[in-house]
Amino acid sequence: MKCPLCQAPASQEDRPFCSKLCKDRDLLSWINEDYKIPVKDEEQGDKKDD
Repeated sequence: MKCPLCQAPASQEDRPFCSKLCKDRDLLSWINEDYKIPVKDEEQGDKKDD
């Protein structure tokens, strides 16, 4: 298994990352909201206001 950030071999202690540095870089990316989960907006015709 390779580290998703730098492609180095993953270490047993920090899987799936190769080191604590890459693990912390990934966490920082989540904290800074660099990663986004795509969301499909609902079409206006699908909602009914009663």
